[in-house]
Amino acid sequence: MLIDCAGKQLNLSQPVVMGVLNMTPDSFSDGGCYVQQDLALRRAETMVAEGAALVDVGGESTRPGAAPVSVQEELDRVLPVVEQLVRELPVPISVDTSKPEVMREAARVGAGLINDVRALQIPGAIATVAASGLPVCLMHLRGNPATMQQEPVYSDAVTEVHDFLAERIDACVLAGIARERILVDPGFGFGKTLEHNLSLLRHLDRFTGLASGVLVGISRKSMIGLLLDAPVGERLVGSLAAAVIAAWRGARIIRTHDVRETIQALRVCAAVLTAD
Repeated sequence: MLIDCAGKQLNLSQPVVMGVLNMTPDSFSDGGCYVQQDLALRRAETMVAEGAALVDVGGESTRPGAAPVSVQEELDRVLPVVEQLVRELPVPISVDTSKPEVMREAARVGAGLINDVRALQIPGAIATVAASGLPVCLMHLRGNPATMQQEPVYSDAVTEVHDFLAERIDACVLAGIARERILVDPGFGFGKTLEHNLSLLRHLDRFTGLASGVLVGISRKSMIGLLLDAPVGERLVGSLAAAVIAAWRGARIIRTHDVRETIQALRVCAAVLTAD
């Protein structure tokens, strides 16, 4: 399946990797590493050379407890980088944002995908994406980043997350966003306990029929740390295991900090899945 990302094609016939590029001082894993534009460009170039099919640029941390940033601050962080990456890289550039103003400006300078942890729930977001013609990824988030991990409760996490995403897809289609332009993300670590996250990963195939594909972001997250009793810098192997499981269960985009290693793991997974 091909998705048109502002003229650059994203091929989801096999699982692909989305490289993470955080333009933030406080992201949980690489906060502060790439806040300078030249460093961000070099990191993005490296990820693409390693095989990333797209690069996801974020200007507001959504880690548990993160404080919000203003529209202008987010624009100042991401817009110059997005504009340069669009010009210099052959792959689509995704923008990780919930703010309609940032979506609009990112689309103006050539961004190819909107990746929204709030599933276009902020007023004006759906209309902005519909007008842009860009594909969008809708993620499930219970609560908000400041409070989402304060004892989240579900009666059935898989069903509730599935139903929420289905409702958001319906709202998007009603607003003029074609279902073929929509991706979904169950939101691992966003208002979920370890048990909720594991159940969602185990039943990820429940989400594959909702839209054009499932995006999964598990890289280095606390669920890996809890399972392995490992700090952020020692979660690579666990992240790769989760990525392979996600691809096996139907994910088409794996969002990761560790592009080369994840691609290698996915190649082995794909070889087995396509074997006779």
